[in-house]
Amino acid sequence: MIIGFLVQQRLKSKFKKYGKVGLQNGLTGKEIAEKMLHDNGITDVRVLHTSGRLTDHYNPKDKTVNLSEDVYQSNSVAAAAVAAHECGHAVQHATAYSWLKLRSAMVPIVSFSSQVLGFLFMAMLFGFGVFNLFGSIETVFLIVIALQAAITVFTLVTLPVEYDASNRALAWLERENMTSPQEHNMAKDALNSAANTYLVAALASITQLAWYIMMFLGARD
Repeated sequence: MIIGFLVQQRLKSKFKKYGKVGLQNGLTGKEIAEKMLHDNGITDVRVLHTSGRLTDHYNPKDKTVNLSEDVYQSNSVAAAAVAAHECGHAVQHATAYSWLKLRSAMVPIVSFSSQVLGFLFMAMLFGFGVFNLFGSIETVFLIVIALQAAITVFTLVTLPVEYDASNRALAWLERENMTSPQEHNMAKDALNSAANTYLVAALASITQLAWYIMMFLGARD
Protein backbone atom coordinates (compact mmCIF):
# COMPACT_ATOMS: atom_id res chain seq x y z
CA MET A 1 0.00 0.00 0.00
CA ILE A 2 2.84 2.37 0.84
CA ILE A 3 4.67 1.62 -2.40
CA GLY A 4 1.45 2.02 -4.35
CA PHE A 5 0.80 5.38 -2.72
CA LEU A 6 4.33 6.59 -3.51
CA VAL A 7 4.06 5.47 -7.14
CA GLN A 8 0.71 7.24 -7.49
CA GLN A 9 2.15 10.43 -6.03
CA ARG A 10 5.13 10.23 -8.37
CA LEU A 11 2.78 9.73 -11.31
CA LYS A 12 0.76 12.81 -10.36
CA SER A 13 3.96 14.80 -9.94
CA LYS A 14 5.27 13.78 -13.38
CA PHE A 15 2.02 14.64 -15.15
CA LYS A 16 1.78 17.94 -13.29
CA LYS A 17 5.34 18.78 -14.34
CA TYR A 18 4.97 17.78 -17.99
CA GLY A 19 1.48 19.23 -18.09
CA LYS A 20 3.12 22.65 -17.92
CA VAL A 21 5.38 22.01 -20.92
CA GLY A 22 3.69 22.95 -24.18
CA LEU A 23 4.27 21.02 -27.40
CA GLN A 24 6.17 22.94 -30.04
CA ASN A 25 3.54 21.97 -32.65
CA GLY A 26 0.74 23.29 -30.42
CA LEU A 27 -1.56 20.29 -30.96
CA THR A 28 -4.06 19.46 -28.21
CA GLY A 29 -4.62 15.98 -26.81
CA LYS A 30 -7.79 15.71 -28.90
CA GLU A 31 -5.90 16.61 -32.08
CA ILE A 32 -3.05 14.23 -31.25
CA ALA A 33 -5.55 11.40 -30.74
CA GLU A 34 -7.42 12.12 -33.96
CA LYS A 35 -4.18 12.24 -35.97
CA MET A 36 -2.83 9.00 -34.53
CA LEU A 37 -6.11 7.23 -35.29
CA HIS A 38 -6.08 8.64 -38.83
CA ASP A 39 -2.45 7.67 -39.42
CA ASN A 40 -3.27 4.10 -38.38
CA GLY A 41 -6.26 3.92 -40.72
CA ILE A 42 -8.80 3.84 -37.90
CA THR A 43 -11.99 5.68 -38.87
CA ASP A 44 -14.61 4.14 -36.57
CA VAL A 45 -13.24 5.40 -33.23
CA ARG A 46 -14.46 8.67 -31.69
CA VAL A 47 -12.44 10.93 -29.43
CA LEU A 48 -14.58 12.13 -26.52
CA HIS A 49 -14.21 14.31 -23.44
CA THR A 50 -14.67 12.76 -19.99
CA SER A 51 -14.74 14.33 -16.54
CA GLY A 52 -12.17 13.88 -13.77
CA ARG A 53 -8.38 13.70 -13.66
CA LEU A 54 -6.35 10.73 -14.92
CA THR A 55 -9.63 9.16 -16.06
CA ASP A 56 -8.44 8.70 -19.63
CA HIS A 57 -9.30 5.35 -21.19
CA TYR A 58 -10.21 3.51 -24.36
CA ASN A 59 -13.59 1.78 -24.42
CA PRO A 60 -13.57 -1.19 -26.85
CA LYS A 61 -17.34 -1.68 -26.50
CA ASP A 62 -18.34 1.60 -28.15
CA LYS A 63 -14.93 2.30 -29.73
CA THR A 64 -14.24 5.61 -28.03
CA VAL A 65 -11.06 7.24 -26.80
CA ASN A 66 -12.10 9.12 -23.67
CA LEU A 67 -9.79 11.95 -22.61
CA SER A 68 -9.97 13.91 -19.36
CA GLU A 69 -10.20 17.68 -19.35
CA ASP A 70 -6.47 18.05 -18.60
CA VAL A 71 -5.69 16.05 -21.72
CA TYR A 72 -8.51 16.79 -24.19
CA GLN A 73 -7.98 20.55 -24.40
CA SER A 74 -4.32 20.79 -23.39
CA ASN A 75 -1.39 21.09 -25.79
CA SER A 76 1.15 19.85 -23.23
CA VAL A 77 3.65 17.01 -23.50
CA ALA A 78 1.71 15.08 -20.86
CA ALA A 79 -1.51 15.44 -22.83
CA ALA A 80 0.16 14.20 -26.01
CA ALA A 81 1.60 11.18 -24.20
CA VAL A 82 -1.72 10.19 -22.63
CA ALA A 83 -3.74 10.75 -25.80
CA ALA A 84 -1.31 8.69 -27.86
CA HIS A 85 -1.27 5.93 -25.24
CA GLU A 86 -5.06 5.60 -25.26
CA CYS A 87 -5.00 5.51 -29.05
CA GLY A 88 -2.42 2.75 -28.71
CA HIS A 89 -5.22 0.67 -27.18
CA ALA A 90 -7.44 1.55 -30.14
CA VAL A 91 -4.71 0.31 -32.49
CA GLN A 92 -4.44 -2.88 -30.44
CA HIS A 93 -8.19 -3.38 -30.81
CA ALA A 94 -8.11 -2.72 -34.54
CA THR A 95 -5.26 -5.19 -35.06
CA ALA A 96 -6.75 -7.85 -32.74
CA TYR A 97 -3.81 -7.72 -30.34
CA SER A 98 -3.96 -11.05 -28.51
CA TRP A 99 -3.23 -9.75 -25.00
CA LEU A 100 -5.97 -7.15 -25.28
CA LYS A 101 -8.44 -9.79 -26.46
CA LEU A 102 -7.54 -11.98 -23.49
CA ARG A 103 -7.83 -9.06 -21.07
CA SER A 104 -11.25 -8.09 -22.44
CA ALA A 105 -12.46 -11.69 -22.18
CA MET A 106 -11.40 -11.80 -18.53
CA VAL A 107 -13.30 -8.66 -17.46
CA PRO A 108 -16.57 -10.48 -16.57
CA ILE A 109 -14.64 -13.13 -14.62
CA VAL A 110 -12.70 -10.52 -12.65
CA SER A 111 -15.84 -8.51 -11.96
CA PHE A 112 -17.55 -11.65 -10.61
CA SER A 113 -14.49 -12.59 -8.53
CA SER A 114 -14.28 -9.13 -6.96
CA GLN A 115 -17.99 -9.14 -6.07
CA VAL A 116 -17.87 -12.60 -4.50
CA LEU A 117 -14.71 -11.76 -2.55
CA GLY A 118 -16.40 -8.64 -1.22
CA PHE A 119 -19.43 -10.67 -0.17
CA LEU A 120 -17.31 -13.32 1.57
CA PHE A 121 -15.26 -10.77 3.50
CA MET A 122 -18.36 -8.84 4.58
CA ALA A 123 -20.06 -12.10 5.63
CA MET A 124 -17.04 -13.15 7.68
CA LEU A 125 -16.74 -9.69 9.20
CA PHE A 126 -20.32 -9.71 10.43
CA GLY A 127 -20.34 -13.40 11.34
CA PHE A 128 -22.94 -14.64 8.84
CA GLY A 129 -21.82 -18.26 9.19
CA VAL A 130 -19.77 -18.52 6.00
CA PHE A 131 -17.78 -21.43 7.37
CA ASN A 132 -20.98 -23.34 8.13
CA LEU A 133 -22.31 -22.56 4.66
CA PHE A 134 -19.30 -24.02 2.88
CA GLY A 135 -18.55 -26.75 5.40
CA SER A 136 -15.10 -25.74 6.62
CA ILE A 137 -12.61 -22.91 6.80
CA GLU A 138 -10.38 -24.77 4.32
CA THR A 139 -13.14 -24.70 1.71
CA VAL A 140 -13.63 -20.95 2.19
CA PHE A 141 -9.91 -20.34 1.79
CA LEU A 142 -9.83 -22.43 -1.40
CA ILE A 143 -12.66 -20.33 -2.84
CA VAL A 144 -10.89 -17.11 -1.85
CA ILE A 145 -7.64 -18.35 -3.39
CA ALA A 146 -9.38 -19.26 -6.67
CA LEU A 147 -11.07 -15.87 -6.90
CA GLN A 148 -7.89 -13.97 -6.03
CA ALA A 149 -5.95 -16.06 -8.56
CA ALA A 150 -8.31 -14.88 -11.31
CA ILE A 151 -7.75 -11.27 -10.28
CA THR A 152 -3.99 -11.80 -10.16
CA VAL A 153 -3.90 -13.30 -13.64
CA PHE A 154 -5.87 -10.29 -14.87
CA THR A 155 -3.33 -7.85 -13.40
CA LEU A 156 -0.51 -9.79 -15.06
CA VAL A 157 -2.27 -9.83 -18.44
CA THR A 158 -2.79 -6.08 -18.10
CA LEU A 159 0.98 -5.46 -18.04
CA PRO A 160 1.79 -6.35 -21.68
CA VAL A 161 -1.36 -4.52 -22.79
CA GLU A 162 -0.30 -1.28 -21.10
CA TYR A 163 3.39 -1.49 -22.01
CA ASP A 164 2.57 -2.25 -25.64
CA ALA A 165 0.15 0.70 -25.85
CA SER A 166 2.87 3.01 -24.53
CA ASN A 167 5.43 1.59 -26.98
CA ARG A 168 3.03 2.15 -29.88
CA ALA A 169 2.37 5.69 -28.68
CA LEU A 170 6.03 6.61 -28.31
CA ALA A 171 6.97 5.06 -31.65
CA TRP A 172 4.24 7.02 -33.43
CA LEU A 173 5.08 10.30 -31.68
CA GLU A 174 8.69 9.95 -32.78
CA ARG A 175 8.01 8.63 -36.28
CA GLU A 176 5.55 11.39 -37.13
CA ASN A 177 7.69 14.11 -35.50
CA MET A 178 4.93 14.97 -33.05
CA THR A 179 7.53 15.60 -30.36
CA SER A 180 11.03 17.02 -30.34
CA PRO A 181 13.78 14.81 -28.86
CA GLN A 182 13.46 16.60 -25.51
CA GLU A 183 9.66 16.37 -25.55
CA HIS A 184 9.88 12.69 -26.48
CA ASN A 185 12.03 11.96 -23.43
CA MET A 186 9.45 13.71 -21.25
CA ALA A 187 6.61 11.73 -22.81
CA LYS A 188 8.52 8.50 -22.28
CA ASP A 189 9.19 9.38 -18.65
CA ALA A 190 5.51 10.16 -18.06
CA LEU A 191 4.31 6.89 -19.62
CA ASN A 192 6.91 4.88 -17.71
CA SER A 193 5.59 6.36 -14.48
CA ALA A 194 2.06 5.38 -15.49
CA ALA A 195 3.20 1.84 -16.33
CA ASN A 196 4.72 1.49 -12.87
CA THR A 197 1.26 1.79 -11.31
CA TYR A 198 0.16 -1.35 -13.16
CA LEU A 199 3.35 -3.14 -12.14
CA VAL A 200 2.76 -2.31 -8.48
CA ALA A 201 -0.87 -3.45 -8.77
CA ALA A 202 0.29 -6.79 -10.16
CA LEU A 203 2.86 -7.25 -7.39
CA ALA A 204 0.28 -6.33 -4.77
CA SER A 205 -2.16 -8.89 -6.18
CA ILE A 206 0.54 -11.59 -6.19
CA THR A 207 1.37 -10.75 -2.58
CA GLN A 208 -2.29 -10.96 -1.60
CA LEU A 209 -2.62 -14.34 -3.29
CA ALA A 210 0.49 -15.63 -1.53
CA TRP A 211 -0.91 -14.45 1.81
CA TYR A 212 -4.18 -16.32 1.25
CA ILE A 213 -2.27 -19.48 0.33
CA MET A 214 -0.17 -19.19 3.50
CA MET A 215 -3.33 -18.72 5.58
CA PHE A 216 -4.85 -21.82 3.94
CA LEU A 217 -1.76 -23.90 4.72
CA GLY A 218 -1.80 -22.57 8.27
CA ALA A 219 -5.48 -23.46 8.66
CA ARG A 220 -4.75 -27.03 7.55
CA ASP A 221 -2.04 -27.35 10.17
